[in-house]
Amino acid sequence: MSRVTPVYHCPFCAEQDLRPAPEPLGAWVCGSCVRVFSVTLHGSDRDLAAPLSSTPEEPS
Repeated sequence: MSRVTPVYHCPFCAEQDLRPAPEPLGAWVCGSCVRVFSVTLHGSDRDLAAPLSSTPEEPS
């Protein structure tokens, strides 16, 4: 995965008029609402990806 991954819509106004911003690294500028933002992946949580049990566990 690249440090600068394309973003397809603005998280503030949902428009798709986005261009890479010169600063900070990995930032995007929205041509519609004129906001500069960046999206950062901090990691993944394996516990959230585990399937939920359909029956409650019995206390031991």
